[in-house]
Amino acid sequence: MLAQMLRIKRRLSHSGSFGERRQNFGDLKTVKFQKAQCGKAKQWERHVIIKRITEYVLLRHLSLPNENIVHIVDQLDFTLHHGVGDPISFSKSLLGAFEVLSESLRKLEDIPLMVSSVQPLDPAFRSTSVYPPEPHPLANEKGVLPKLQKLTSTCIKPLEVMIQLEGSGNWPMDDVAIEKTKSAFLLKIGESLQNNCGMACTATEDDVDVLLSGYAFRLKILHERGLNLLKSQVGSDQVKSVSSVDKKLFVRCQHSSMINGLQGRYPIYGPVVRLAKRWVASHLFSACLVDEAVELLVAHLFLKPLPFSAPCSRISGFLRFLRLLSEYDWTFSALVVDINDDLSPDDEKEINENFMSSRKAYEENVQNINPAMFLATACDKASEAWTRFSPNSSELRRLVAYARSSADLLTKLILRDHIGSYRWECLFRTPLNNYDAVILLHRDRLPYPQHLLFPSELNQGKYVARGNASKDFHPFVLPRDMKRSLKELKDKLMVDFDPLRCFVVDLEREFPHAFKVWYDSLGGDAIGLTWERSSKKRGREEAGEEGNDPIGVLKAVGEVGKGFVRSVHFLKAPRLKQ
Repeated sequence: MLAQMLRIKRRLSHSGSFGERRQNFGDLKTVKFQKAQCGKAKQWERHVIIKRITEYVLLRHLSLPNENIVHIVDQLDFTLHHGVGDPISFSKSLLGAFEVLSESLRKLEDIPLMVSSVQPLDPAFRSTSVYPPEPHPLANEKGVLPKLQKLTSTCIKPLEVMIQLEGSGNWPMDDVAIEKTKSAFLLKIGESLQNNCGMACTATEDDVDVLLSGYAFRLKILHERGLNLLKSQVGSDQVKSVSSVDKKLFVRCQHSSMINGLQGRYPIYGPVVRLAKRWVASHLFSACLVDEAVELLVAHLFLKPLPFSAPCSRISGFLRFLRLLSEYDWTFSALVVDINDDLSPDDEKEINENFMSSRKAYEENVQNINPAMFLATACDKASEAWTRFSPNSSELRRLVAYARSSADLLTKLILRDHIGSYRWECLFRTPLNNYDAVILLHRDRLPYPQHLLFPSELNQGKYVARGNASKDFHPFVLPRDMKRSLKELKDKLMVDFDPLRCFVVDLEREFPHAFKVWYDSLGGDAIGLTWERSSKKRGREEAGEEGNDPIGVLKAVGEVGKGFVRSVHFLKAPRLKQ
Protein backbone atom coordinates (compact mmCIF):
# COMPACT_ATOMS: atom_id res chain seq x y z
CA MET A 1 0.00 0.00 0.00
CA LEU A 2 2.82 2.39 0.85
CA ALA A 3 4.46 1.84 -2.54
CA GLN A 4 1.14 2.48 -4.28
CA MET A 5 0.61 5.69 -2.34
CA LEU A 6 4.12 6.89 -3.15
CA ARG A 7 3.57 6.26 -6.86
CA ILE A 8 0.27 8.15 -6.79
CA LYS A 9 1.80 11.05 -4.88
CA ARG A 10 4.79 11.17 -7.26
CA ARG A 11 2.51 11.21 -10.28
CA LEU A 12 0.42 14.03 -8.84
CA SER A 13 3.47 16.04 -7.83
CA HIS A 14 4.69 16.10 -11.46
CA SER A 15 1.44 17.53 -12.85
CA GLY A 16 0.38 21.17 -12.72
CA SER A 17 1.67 24.19 -10.89
CA PHE A 18 2.22 24.59 -7.16
CA GLY A 19 -1.22 26.13 -6.83
CA GLU A 20 -2.83 23.18 -8.59
CA ARG A 21 -0.93 20.70 -6.42
CA ARG A 22 -1.99 22.58 -3.30
CA GLN A 23 -5.57 22.40 -4.51
CA ASN A 24 -5.19 18.65 -5.09
CA PHE A 25 -3.88 17.87 -1.61
CA GLY A 26 -4.88 20.72 0.65
CA ASP A 27 -8.37 21.82 -0.37
CA LEU A 28 -10.65 22.86 2.43
CA LYS A 29 -12.92 19.81 2.24
CA THR A 30 -10.01 17.39 2.56
CA VAL A 31 -8.59 19.25 5.55
CA LYS A 32 -12.00 19.31 7.22
CA PHE A 33 -12.40 15.58 6.59
CA GLN A 34 -8.99 14.84 8.13
CA LYS A 35 -9.81 16.87 11.24
CA ALA A 36 -13.20 15.22 11.55
CA GLN A 37 -11.69 11.72 11.34
CA CYS A 38 -9.05 12.52 13.96
CA GLY A 39 -11.60 14.15 16.24
CA LYS A 40 -14.29 11.47 16.24
CA ALA A 41 -12.04 8.39 16.12
CA LYS A 42 -12.37 6.21 19.19
CA GLN A 43 -9.38 4.77 20.98
CA TRP A 44 -9.58 1.36 19.29
CA GLU A 45 -10.18 2.90 15.85
CA ARG A 46 -7.23 5.27 15.63
CA HIS A 47 -5.18 2.87 13.54
CA VAL A 48 -7.73 3.08 10.70
CA ILE A 49 -7.69 6.90 10.44
CA ILE A 50 -5.07 6.83 7.65
CA LYS A 51 -7.19 4.23 5.82
CA ARG A 52 -10.26 6.48 5.87
CA ILE A 53 -8.28 9.55 4.81
CA THR A 54 -6.58 7.78 1.90
CA GLU A 55 -9.90 6.35 0.71
CA TYR A 56 -11.43 9.83 0.78
CA VAL A 57 -8.48 11.50 -0.98
CA LEU A 58 -8.17 8.84 -3.69
CA LEU A 59 -11.89 8.87 -4.36
CA ARG A 60 -12.12 12.67 -4.42
CA HIS A 61 -9.07 13.38 -6.59
CA LEU A 62 -8.62 10.21 -8.66
CA SER A 63 -12.17 8.78 -8.66
CA LEU A 64 -10.68 5.54 -7.35
CA PRO A 65 -13.44 3.51 -5.59
CA ASN A 66 -12.78 1.85 -2.26
CA GLU A 67 -13.08 -1.67 -3.68
CA ASN A 68 -9.97 -0.98 -5.81
CA ILE A 69 -7.86 -0.04 -2.79
CA VAL A 70 -6.22 -2.69 -0.57
CA HIS A 71 -5.21 -1.61 2.94
CA ILE A 72 -3.21 -3.83 5.26
CA VAL A 73 -4.33 -2.40 8.57
CA ASP A 74 -7.41 -3.93 10.24
CA GLN A 75 -7.61 -7.49 8.90
CA LEU A 76 -6.78 -9.00 12.30
CA ASP A 77 -9.03 -6.81 14.43
CA PHE A 78 -11.65 -9.57 14.56
CA THR A 79 -9.46 -11.46 17.06
CA LEU A 80 -9.74 -8.65 19.63
CA HIS A 81 -13.36 -7.56 19.28
CA HIS A 82 -16.53 -8.54 21.12
CA GLY A 83 -19.26 -8.23 18.53
CA VAL A 84 -18.93 -4.74 17.05
CA GLY A 85 -16.55 -3.14 19.53
CA ASP A 86 -13.19 -3.56 21.18
CA PRO A 87 -13.38 -4.11 24.98
CA ILE A 88 -10.31 -1.86 25.33
CA SER A 89 -12.89 0.94 25.22
CA PHE A 90 -13.66 0.24 28.89
CA SER A 91 -10.11 1.07 29.98
CA LYS A 92 -11.12 4.56 31.11
CA SER A 93 -13.84 3.28 33.44
CA LEU A 94 -11.45 0.62 34.76
CA LEU A 95 -8.78 3.20 35.63
CA GLY A 96 -11.44 5.37 37.24
CA ALA A 97 -12.59 2.48 39.44
CA PHE A 98 -8.97 1.72 40.39
CA GLU A 99 -8.41 5.35 41.43
CA VAL A 100 -11.47 5.17 43.71
CA LEU A 101 -10.20 1.93 45.25
CA SER A 102 -6.68 3.29 45.69
CA GLU A 103 -7.91 6.43 47.41
CA SER A 104 -10.24 4.45 49.68
CA LEU A 105 -7.44 2.09 50.71
CA ARG A 106 -5.13 4.96 51.66
CA LYS A 107 -7.84 6.58 53.79
CA LEU A 108 -8.52 3.49 55.91
CA GLU A 109 -7.80 4.26 59.56
CA ASP A 110 -9.17 1.26 61.44
CA ILE A 111 -6.42 -1.16 60.40
CA PRO A 112 -3.19 -1.71 62.42
CA LEU A 113 -0.91 -0.46 59.60
CA MET A 114 -1.81 2.21 57.06
CA VAL A 115 -1.69 1.47 53.32
CA SER A 116 1.32 3.30 51.85
CA SER A 117 1.10 2.35 48.16
CA VAL A 118 -1.25 0.65 45.72
CA GLN A 119 -0.09 -0.76 42.37
CA PRO A 120 -2.10 -2.57 39.67
CA LEU A 121 -0.67 -5.86 38.40
CA ASP A 122 -3.16 -7.14 35.83
CA PRO A 123 -2.38 -6.68 32.09
CA ALA A 124 -5.72 -4.86 31.71
CA PHE A 125 -4.17 -1.86 33.49
CA ARG A 126 -1.32 -1.62 30.97
CA SER A 127 -3.42 -2.15 27.80
CA THR A 128 -1.95 -5.60 27.09
CA SER A 129 -4.91 -7.80 28.03
CA VAL A 130 -6.46 -9.51 25.00
CA TYR A 131 -9.94 -9.23 26.48
CA PRO A 132 -9.96 -6.62 29.25
CA PRO A 133 -13.03 -6.95 31.46
CA GLU A 134 -16.21 -5.03 30.83
CA PRO A 135 -18.09 -3.48 33.77
CA HIS A 136 -20.44 -6.10 35.21
CA PRO A 137 -23.86 -4.78 36.29
CA LEU A 138 -23.89 -6.95 39.43
CA ALA A 139 -20.33 -6.14 40.59
CA ASN A 140 -21.01 -2.81 42.22
CA GLU A 141 -21.47 -1.27 45.64
CA LYS A 142 -24.98 0.05 45.01
CA GLY A 143 -27.99 -1.67 46.52
CA VAL A 144 -30.22 -1.05 43.49
CA LEU A 145 -31.15 -3.82 41.07
CA PRO A 146 -29.53 -2.84 37.73
CA LYS A 147 -31.06 -3.37 34.32
CA LEU A 148 -29.52 -6.58 33.04
CA GLN A 149 -28.66 -7.17 29.41
CA LYS A 150 -29.86 -10.21 27.52
CA LEU A 151 -26.48 -11.93 27.89
CA THR A 152 -25.24 -11.05 31.36
CA SER A 153 -22.29 -13.20 32.37
CA THR A 154 -22.27 -15.14 35.62
CA CYS A 155 -18.45 -15.11 35.70
CA ILE A 156 -16.18 -12.16 36.40
CA LYS A 157 -12.42 -12.04 36.13
CA PRO A 158 -10.52 -10.63 39.14
CA LEU A 159 -7.86 -7.94 38.58
CA GLU A 160 -4.88 -8.30 40.90
CA VAL A 161 -3.77 -5.23 42.86
CA MET A 162 -0.66 -5.08 45.07
CA ILE A 163 -0.81 -3.05 48.28
CA GLN A 164 2.07 -2.20 50.57
CA LEU A 165 1.67 -1.36 54.24
CA GLU A 166 3.71 1.10 56.28
CA GLY A 167 6.80 -0.21 58.05
CA SER A 168 6.68 -2.16 61.30
CA GLY A 169 9.10 -4.27 63.31
CA ASN A 170 6.39 -6.59 64.63
CA TRP A 171 6.12 -8.81 61.56
CA PRO A 172 6.92 -12.49 62.25
CA MET A 173 10.02 -14.07 60.69
CA ASP A 174 8.57 -17.44 59.67
CA ASP A 175 7.27 -17.66 56.07
CA VAL A 176 4.06 -19.46 57.05
CA ALA A 177 3.36 -16.98 59.83
CA ILE A 178 3.97 -14.09 57.41
CA GLU A 179 1.40 -15.44 54.95
CA LYS A 180 -1.15 -15.95 57.76
CA THR A 181 -0.56 -12.39 58.93
CA LYS A 182 -1.10 -11.11 55.41
CA SER A 183 -4.41 -12.99 55.24
CA ALA A 184 -5.48 -11.42 58.53
CA PHE A 185 -4.64 -7.95 57.22
CA LEU A 186 -6.56 -8.56 54.00
CA LEU A 187 -9.63 -9.73 55.90
CA LYS A 188 -9.48 -6.62 58.06
CA ILE A 189 -9.05 -4.39 55.00
CA GLY A 190 -12.02 -6.04 53.28
CA GLU A 191 -14.17 -5.62 56.38
CA SER A 192 -13.17 -1.96 56.67
CA LEU A 193 -13.93 -1.25 52.98
CA GLN A 194 -17.32 -2.89 53.37
CA ASN A 195 -18.26 -1.04 56.55
CA ASN A 196 -16.82 2.41 55.76
CA CYS A 197 -17.10 2.62 51.97
CA GLY A 198 -20.02 0.34 51.20
CA MET A 199 -17.93 -1.86 48.88
CA ALA A 200 -18.94 -5.48 48.46
CA CYS A 201 -16.11 -7.82 49.47
CA THR A 202 -15.77 -11.58 49.17
CA ALA A 203 -13.10 -13.45 51.11
CA THR A 204 -11.58 -16.90 50.65
CA GLU A 205 -8.74 -18.65 52.46
CA ASP A 206 -6.22 -17.13 50.06
CA ASP A 207 -7.72 -13.94 48.62
CA VAL A 208 -9.97 -10.96 49.25
CA ASP A 209 -11.90 -9.62 46.27
CA VAL A 210 -13.47 -6.15 46.21
CA LEU A 211 -16.42 -5.52 43.87
CA LEU A 212 -16.44 -1.90 42.75
CA SER A 213 -17.97 -0.08 39.77
CA GLY A 214 -18.48 -3.27 37.81
CA TYR A 215 -15.02 -4.76 38.42
CA ALA A 216 -13.53 -7.30 40.84
CA PHE A 217 -10.19 -6.29 42.37
CA ARG A 218 -8.12 -9.01 44.06
CA LEU A 219 -5.89 -7.60 46.79
CA LYS A 220 -2.35 -8.85 47.44
CA ILE A 221 0.10 -7.65 50.11
CA LEU A 222 3.82 -7.33 49.46
CA HIS A 223 5.65 -7.92 52.73
CA GLU A 224 7.86 -5.01 53.80
CA ARG A 225 10.88 -7.11 54.81
CA GLY A 226 10.81 -9.04 51.56
CA LEU A 227 10.55 -5.82 49.56
CA ASN A 228 13.56 -4.23 51.27
CA LEU A 229 15.73 -7.32 50.85
CA LEU A 230 14.82 -7.73 47.22
CA LYS A 231 15.49 -4.07 46.47
CA SER A 232 18.86 -4.08 48.16
CA GLN A 233 19.94 -7.51 46.80
CA VAL A 234 22.47 -7.67 49.63
CA GLY A 235 23.95 -11.16 49.84
CA SER A 236 22.48 -14.34 48.37
CA ASP A 237 21.60 -15.72 51.82
CA GLN A 238 19.30 -12.80 52.57
CA VAL A 239 17.64 -12.99 49.17
CA LYS A 240 17.02 -16.72 49.63
CA SER A 241 15.35 -15.99 52.95
CA VAL A 242 12.60 -14.04 51.21
CA SER A 243 9.47 -16.12 50.63
CA SER A 244 8.78 -17.26 47.07
CA VAL A 245 5.42 -15.46 47.22
CA ASP A 246 7.10 -12.11 47.89
CA LYS A 247 9.73 -12.74 45.21
CA LYS A 248 7.11 -13.41 42.57
CA LEU A 249 4.99 -10.46 43.66
CA PHE A 250 7.99 -8.13 43.60
CA VAL A 251 9.03 -9.22 40.09
CA ARG A 252 5.46 -8.78 38.89
CA CYS A 253 5.39 -5.25 40.32
CA GLN A 254 8.65 -4.38 38.58
CA HIS A 255 7.46 -5.92 35.34
CA SER A 256 4.16 -4.03 35.44
CA SER A 257 5.95 -0.71 36.01
CA MET A 258 8.36 -1.31 33.12
CA ILE A 259 5.62 -2.31 30.67
CA ASN A 260 3.53 0.71 31.68
CA GLY A 261 6.45 2.99 30.83
CA LEU A 262 7.03 1.24 27.50
CA GLN A 263 3.36 1.55 26.59
CA GLY A 264 3.61 5.30 27.15
CA ARG A 265 6.53 5.52 24.73
CA TYR A 266 5.03 3.32 22.01
CA PRO A 267 1.20 3.46 21.79
CA ILE A 268 1.16 0.65 19.19
CA TYR A 269 2.90 -1.71 21.65
CA GLY A 270 -0.34 -2.72 23.41
CA PRO A 271 -2.23 -3.84 20.26
CA VAL A 272 0.79 -5.85 19.06
CA VAL A 273 0.99 -7.65 22.41
CA ARG A 274 -2.73 -8.40 22.31
CA LEU A 275 -2.43 -9.96 18.85
CA ALA A 276 0.61 -11.97 19.96
CA LYS A 277 -1.17 -13.30 23.06
CA ARG A 278 -4.25 -14.20 21.04
CA TRP A 279 -2.07 -16.13 18.55
CA VAL A 280 -0.25 -18.01 21.34
CA ALA A 281 -3.54 -19.06 22.93
CA SER A 282 -5.27 -19.88 19.61
CA HIS A 283 -2.61 -22.49 18.84
CA LEU A 284 -3.04 -24.04 22.32
CA PHE A 285 0.24 -22.76 23.79
CA SER A 286 -1.32 -21.19 26.89
CA ALA A 287 0.53 -23.57 29.20
CA CYS A 288 3.88 -22.93 27.47
CA LEU A 289 4.23 -19.15 27.25
CA VAL A 290 2.88 -16.91 30.02
CA ASP A 291 1.55 -13.41 29.37
CA GLU A 292 4.60 -11.67 30.82
CA ALA A 293 6.97 -13.60 28.55
CA VAL A 294 4.96 -12.51 25.49
CA GLU A 295 5.10 -8.89 26.68
CA LEU A 296 8.89 -9.08 26.98
CA LEU A 297 9.29 -10.66 23.54
CA VAL A 298 7.27 -7.87 21.94
CA ALA A 299 9.13 -5.26 24.01
CA HIS A 300 12.39 -6.47 22.45
CA LEU A 301 11.01 -5.61 19.01
CA PHE A 302 10.54 -1.97 20.03
CA LEU A 303 13.74 -1.59 22.04
CA LYS A 304 16.09 -3.24 19.51
CA PRO A 305 14.36 -3.00 16.13
CA LEU A 306 17.53 -2.82 13.98
CA PRO A 307 17.94 -3.05 11.03
CA PHE A 308 14.40 -1.61 11.01
CA SER A 309 12.76 1.14 13.00
CA ALA A 310 10.27 0.39 15.78
CA PRO A 311 7.01 -1.15 14.47
CA CYS A 312 4.47 1.50 13.51
CA SER A 313 1.47 -0.76 12.84
CA ARG A 314 -0.06 -3.69 14.67
CA ILE A 315 0.28 -6.08 11.73
CA SER A 316 3.97 -5.29 11.08
CA GLY A 317 4.66 -5.66 14.81
CA PHE A 318 2.81 -8.99 14.90
CA LEU A 319 4.81 -10.27 11.90
CA ARG A 320 8.09 -9.32 13.61
CA PHE A 321 6.95 -11.16 16.75
CA LEU A 322 6.43 -14.32 14.71
CA ARG A 323 9.81 -13.87 13.02
CA LEU A 324 11.53 -13.36 16.37
CA LEU A 325 10.04 -16.58 17.74
CA SER A 326 10.93 -18.60 14.68
CA GLU A 327 14.39 -17.22 13.83
CA TYR A 328 16.07 -16.41 17.15
CA ASP A 329 18.84 -18.77 18.28
CA TRP A 330 17.26 -19.76 21.59
CA THR A 331 19.75 -22.53 22.26
CA PHE A 332 22.93 -20.44 22.21
CA SER A 333 21.71 -16.86 22.77
CA ALA A 334 20.05 -15.15 25.70
CA LEU A 335 17.41 -12.53 24.94
CA VAL A 336 18.08 -9.50 27.16
CA VAL A 337 15.25 -6.96 27.49
CA ASP A 338 16.47 -3.71 29.07
CA ILE A 339 13.39 -1.48 29.05
CA ASN A 340 14.68 1.37 31.23
CA ASP A 341 18.41 1.12 30.41
CA ASP A 342 19.03 -0.20 33.92
CA LEU A 343 21.63 -2.83 33.10
CA SER A 344 25.24 -2.01 33.92
CA PRO A 345 28.26 -3.88 32.50
CA ASP A 346 28.36 -5.94 35.70
CA ASP A 347 24.69 -6.85 35.27
CA GLU A 348 25.30 -7.93 31.68
CA LYS A 349 28.24 -10.03 32.83
CA GLU A 350 26.05 -11.67 35.48
CA ILE A 351 23.35 -12.42 32.91
CA ASN A 352 25.92 -13.97 30.57
CA GLU A 353 27.28 -16.15 33.37
CA ASN A 354 23.79 -17.28 34.31
CA PHE A 355 23.07 -18.13 30.69
CA MET A 356 26.31 -20.10 30.22
CA SER A 357 25.58 -21.98 33.42
CA SER A 358 22.14 -22.95 32.10
CA ARG A 359 23.70 -24.32 28.90
CA LYS A 360 26.38 -26.51 30.49
CA ALA A 361 24.18 -29.58 30.22
CA TYR A 362 23.69 -29.15 26.46
CA GLU A 363 26.55 -31.46 25.44
CA GLU A 364 25.26 -34.23 27.71
CA ASN A 365 21.57 -33.97 26.84
CA VAL A 366 20.00 -31.56 24.36
CA GLN A 367 16.59 -32.07 25.99
CA ASN A 368 17.93 -31.05 29.40
CA ILE A 369 18.32 -27.32 28.68
CA ASN A 370 16.65 -25.25 31.38
CA PRO A 371 15.34 -22.69 30.66
CA ALA A 372 15.01 -23.38 26.93
CA MET A 373 13.99 -19.74 26.34
CA PHE A 374 16.30 -17.48 28.34
CA LEU A 375 14.61 -14.07 28.89
CA ALA A 376 16.62 -11.75 31.12
CA THR A 377 15.60 -8.39 32.55
CA ALA A 378 16.99 -6.03 35.18
CA CYS A 379 14.86 -7.69 37.89
CA ASP A 380 15.22 -11.24 36.57
CA LYS A 381 18.83 -11.84 35.53
CA ALA A 382 18.60 -15.65 35.63
CA SER A 383 15.34 -15.99 33.65
CA GLU A 384 13.59 -17.57 36.61
CA ALA A 385 10.36 -15.60 36.69
CA TRP A 386 8.58 -16.36 33.39
CA THR A 387 10.41 -19.09 31.43
CA ARG A 388 12.16 -21.20 34.06
CA PHE A 389 10.02 -24.31 33.50
CA SER A 390 8.18 -23.57 30.27
CA PRO A 391 8.53 -23.72 27.41
CA ASN A 392 10.81 -26.74 27.61
CA SER A 393 12.88 -27.84 24.63
CA SER A 394 10.17 -29.87 22.89
CA GLU A 395 7.51 -27.20 23.49
CA LEU A 396 9.82 -24.51 22.14
CA ARG A 397 10.47 -26.51 18.96
CA ARG A 398 6.74 -26.82 18.39
CA LEU A 399 6.25 -23.12 19.12
CA VAL A 400 9.01 -22.19 16.65
CA ALA A 401 7.50 -24.38 13.93
CA TYR A 402 4.04 -22.82 14.34
CA ALA A 403 5.52 -19.31 14.38
CA ARG A 404 7.49 -19.97 11.17
CA SER A 405 4.40 -21.28 9.39
CA SER A 406 2.25 -18.32 10.52
CA ALA A 407 4.95 -15.79 9.60
CA ASP A 408 5.24 -17.23 6.08
CA LEU A 409 1.45 -17.16 5.65
CA LEU A 410 1.17 -13.58 6.93
CA THR A 411 3.95 -12.45 4.57
CA LYS A 412 2.11 -13.98 1.60
CA LEU A 413 -1.15 -12.33 2.66
CA ILE A 414 0.52 -8.92 2.80
CA LEU A 415 2.46 -9.19 -0.46
CA ARG A 416 -0.35 -10.73 -2.53
CA ASP A 417 -3.08 -8.34 -1.34
CA HIS A 418 -5.48 -11.02 -0.14
CA ILE A 419 -8.86 -9.48 0.64
CA GLY A 420 -10.86 -12.55 1.70
CA SER A 421 -11.25 -12.85 5.46
CA TYR A 422 -10.85 -16.65 5.54
CA ARG A 423 -7.15 -16.59 4.64
CA TRP A 424 -6.48 -14.08 7.43
CA GLU A 425 -8.46 -16.22 9.85
CA CYS A 426 -6.15 -19.15 9.08
CA LEU A 427 -3.46 -17.39 11.11
CA PHE A 428 -5.50 -18.16 14.23
CA ARG A 429 -6.99 -21.52 13.24
CA THR A 430 -4.93 -24.36 14.67
CA PRO A 431 -4.92 -27.80 12.95
CA LEU A 432 -6.29 -30.34 15.44
CA ASN A 433 -4.89 -33.30 13.48
CA ASN A 434 -1.42 -32.39 14.79
CA TYR A 435 -2.34 -33.91 18.17
CA ASP A 436 -2.52 -37.55 19.25
CA ALA A 437 -5.94 -37.08 20.84
CA VAL A 438 -8.42 -34.22 21.02
CA ILE A 439 -11.00 -33.29 23.63
CA LEU A 440 -13.92 -31.12 22.48
CA LEU A 441 -15.75 -29.13 25.15
CA HIS A 442 -19.34 -27.93 25.42
CA ARG A 443 -19.21 -24.33 24.18
CA ASP A 444 -22.16 -23.23 26.27
CA ARG A 445 -20.28 -24.29 29.42
CA LEU A 446 -17.19 -22.16 28.82
CA PRO A 447 -16.97 -19.21 31.26
CA TYR A 448 -16.71 -16.67 28.41
CA PRO A 449 -18.23 -18.20 25.23
CA GLN A 450 -18.02 -14.83 23.47
CA HIS A 451 -14.21 -15.18 23.41
CA LEU A 452 -14.35 -18.27 21.17
CA LEU A 453 -12.97 -17.36 17.74
CA PHE A 454 -13.80 -20.50 15.76
CA PRO A 455 -15.96 -23.41 16.95
CA SER A 456 -13.95 -26.64 16.79
CA GLU A 457 -15.13 -29.73 14.92
CA LEU A 458 -13.25 -32.94 14.18
CA ASN A 459 -14.22 -35.63 11.67
CA GLN A 460 -11.09 -37.72 12.05
CA GLY A 461 -9.95 -40.45 14.37
CA LYS A 462 -12.06 -42.65 16.58
CA TYR A 463 -14.79 -41.53 18.95
CA VAL A 464 -13.85 -42.65 22.42
CA ALA A 465 -16.39 -40.89 24.59
CA ARG A 466 -19.32 -38.50 24.36
CA GLY A 467 -21.07 -36.60 27.10
CA ASN A 468 -23.97 -34.26 27.78
CA ALA A 469 -23.53 -30.80 29.21
CA SER A 470 -23.97 -30.33 32.94
CA LYS A 471 -26.95 -28.30 34.11
CA ASP A 472 -25.15 -27.08 37.24
CA PHE A 473 -23.41 -24.19 35.49
CA HIS A 474 -24.41 -21.70 32.83
CA PRO A 475 -22.17 -18.80 31.69
CA PHE A 476 -25.06 -16.34 31.41
CA VAL A 477 -27.90 -15.30 33.68
CA LEU A 478 -30.96 -17.24 32.51
CA PRO A 479 -34.25 -15.47 31.70
CA ARG A 480 -35.96 -17.13 34.66
CA ASP A 481 -33.35 -15.63 36.98
CA MET A 482 -34.19 -12.06 35.94
CA LYS A 483 -37.12 -11.98 38.38
CA ARG A 484 -34.95 -12.75 41.39
CA SER A 485 -33.86 -10.23 44.01
CA LEU A 486 -30.56 -8.35 43.87
CA LYS A 487 -29.04 -10.52 46.60
CA GLU A 488 -29.98 -13.74 44.82
CA LEU A 489 -28.54 -12.48 41.56
CA LYS A 490 -25.28 -11.43 43.23
CA ASP A 491 -25.02 -14.87 44.81
CA LYS A 492 -24.93 -16.34 41.29
CA LEU A 493 -21.92 -14.19 40.41
CA MET A 494 -18.70 -16.27 40.39
CA VAL A 495 -15.33 -14.56 40.69
CA ASP A 496 -12.41 -16.28 38.94
CA PHE A 497 -14.39 -19.40 38.05
CA ASP A 498 -12.85 -21.20 35.08
CA PRO A 499 -13.96 -24.82 34.48
CA LEU A 500 -11.30 -25.20 31.77
CA ARG A 501 -8.48 -24.41 34.21
CA CYS A 502 -9.97 -26.79 36.79
CA PHE A 503 -10.28 -29.55 34.19
CA VAL A 504 -6.66 -29.14 33.06
CA VAL A 505 -5.46 -29.31 36.67
CA ASP A 506 -7.48 -32.49 37.20
CA LEU A 507 -6.02 -34.08 34.06
CA GLU A 508 -2.45 -33.27 35.07
CA ARG A 509 -3.07 -34.66 38.53
CA GLU A 510 -4.82 -37.87 37.41
CA PHE A 511 -2.53 -38.63 34.43
CA PRO A 512 0.87 -37.09 35.30
CA HIS A 513 2.94 -39.21 32.88
CA ALA A 514 0.43 -40.23 30.23
CA PHE A 515 0.21 -37.15 27.99
CA LYS A 516 0.95 -33.45 27.56
CA VAL A 517 -2.06 -31.09 27.66
CA TRP A 518 -2.37 -28.21 25.15
CA TYR A 519 -5.17 -25.68 25.55
CA ASP A 520 -6.43 -22.15 24.86
CA SER A 521 -6.92 -20.25 28.12
CA LEU A 522 -8.68 -17.33 26.41
CA GLY A 523 -11.78 -19.20 25.29
CA GLY A 524 -11.00 -22.25 23.17
CA ASP A 525 -13.37 -25.25 23.05
CA ALA A 526 -10.68 -27.82 22.17
CA ILE A 527 -7.87 -29.44 24.16
CA GLY A 528 -5.02 -31.24 22.42
CA LEU A 529 -3.21 -34.23 23.93
CA THR A 530 0.19 -35.59 22.88
CA TRP A 531 1.39 -38.87 24.35
CA GLU A 532 4.47 -38.73 26.54
CA ARG A 533 7.14 -41.07 25.22
CA SER A 534 8.34 -43.69 27.66
CA SER A 535 10.41 -46.86 27.71
CA LYS A 536 8.71 -50.17 26.92
CA LYS A 537 8.85 -51.31 30.54
CA ARG A 538 7.51 -48.04 31.90
CA GLY A 539 4.91 -48.01 29.12
CA ARG A 540 3.54 -51.38 30.25
CA GLU A 541 3.45 -50.23 33.87
CA GLU A 542 1.59 -47.03 33.01
CA ALA A 543 -0.80 -48.94 30.77
CA GLY A 544 -1.59 -51.27 33.66
CA GLU A 545 -2.07 -48.36 36.05
CA GLU A 546 -4.05 -46.02 33.80
CA GLY A 547 -6.30 -48.22 31.70
CA ASN A 548 -4.56 -51.06 29.75
CA ASP A 549 -4.41 -49.08 26.49
CA PRO A 550 -4.73 -45.50 25.15
CA ILE A 551 -8.46 -46.00 24.55
CA GLY A 552 -8.93 -46.82 28.21
CA VAL A 553 -6.97 -43.76 29.25
CA LEU A 554 -9.09 -41.49 27.02
CA LYS A 555 -12.31 -43.00 28.36
CA ALA A 556 -11.07 -42.16 31.85
CA VAL A 557 -10.37 -38.61 30.62
CA GLY A 558 -13.99 -38.34 29.54
CA GLU A 559 -15.11 -39.43 33.00
CA VAL A 560 -12.91 -36.84 34.69
CA GLY A 561 -14.52 -34.11 32.57
CA LYS A 562 -18.07 -35.43 32.72
CA GLY A 563 -20.56 -32.62 32.16
CA PHE A 564 -17.92 -30.42 30.51
CA VAL A 565 -16.49 -32.72 27.82
CA ARG A 566 -18.51 -32.98 24.60
CA SER A 567 -16.43 -35.71 22.94
CA VAL A 568 -13.01 -37.37 23.02
CA HIS A 569 -11.24 -38.37 19.78
CA PHE A 570 -8.34 -40.83 19.45
CA LEU A 571 -6.06 -39.95 16.48
CA LYS A 572 -2.62 -41.54 16.97
CA ALA A 573 -1.25 -44.34 19.10
CA PRO A 574 1.62 -43.58 21.51
CA ARG A 575 5.19 -44.30 20.43
CA LEU A 576 7.69 -45.91 22.76
CA LYS A 577 11.41 -45.26 23.12
CA GLN A 578 13.73 -48.13 22.25
